[in-house]
Amino acid sequence: MIVVTSDRIPKKGLSLLKKSNNEIVIFNKDTTENARMNYIYKADAILSLLRDKFNKETLEMCKNLKVISNYAVGYDNIDIDAATKLGIKVCNTPGILTETTADLAFGIMLAAARNICSSQTFLRKGNYHGWEPDLFLGYDIYGKTLGIIGAGKIGQAIARRGKGFDMKILYYKRNRDYKFENKTGAIYTDISGILQSSDFISLNTPLTSETYHLLDKDEFNMMKPNAIIVNTSRGAVINEKALINALKQSKIAGCALDVFEFEPKVSDELLSLDNVVLTPHIGSASFDTRDKMAIMAAENILSVLNGEACPNIVN
Repeated sequence: MIVVTSDRIPKKGLSLLKKSNNEIVIFNKDTTENARMNYIYKADAILSLLRDKFNKETLEMCKNLKVISNYAVGYDNIDIDAATKLGIKVCNTPGILTETTADLAFGIMLAAARNICSSQTFLRKGNYHGWEPDLFLGYDIYGKTLGIIGAGKIGQAIARRGKGFDMKILYYKRNRDYKFENKTGAIYTDISGILQSSDFISLNTPLTSETYHLLDKDEFNMMKPNAIIVNTSRGAVINEKALINALKQSKIAGCALDVFEFEPKVSDELLSLDNVVLTPHIGSASFDTRDKMAIMAAENILSVLNGEACPNIVN
């Protein structure tokens, strides 16, 4: 069988595929788009990146395709309904990147609160001439209120880090989680309650029709003027234009974004603002985690092709 993937996948995942009795086609930066699509149309399995888009039309051209294993937890780059109707299994890599993404989320939250990035730029440009009482004043995190919108595995991991800073934890998820509350003291509320009461708001939801532009103009108007937003989920959960306006009008204090609405394009207006921290979708980017993701993505493919049970099928 033909398995198609990219040379951007870590070697541990590629090695696992190469050890199988399948034909492994590995794209690189020199592979033309025509060659790439010809192999995709012939493939029995694809180990895909988030930037690889599989809409209904593309999937219908893949006559032999049995499984797409996405090198990510999210899978909004794939038309799940179309894949399901065509009998194509879609897999992801859940669980592995939880703690790593939570580390990044908490790190950029700290950076936004304490002006770490803008103050470093200031210093590197030679503008530091000595201590000043009002130089880069920021916001405390210790003892403040952290609102978690989407308290799944990553959201709960961020909450645990917040407890280390003695933060009050508010959370929202579709189904109230009493076990999470008992472990962390987190308080269940609705989204409006989080927006109105939180000093820091962390978004950890998948991108669906329900969560698209979950934060828009009306939501920013509910927030405290010292609020800082952290997004490590999907960019389109926030209406970026409304966010920029809220930042410019000081309706909120700042934001920390690892994802963007029109990714990989990043708004020039966002780039021009000092009260934002921006990272290039690196939530899971640690050596160990990316290796583990590659292994799991490869194992997903081999399980499906071998007719074995795969626990990570999302459809």
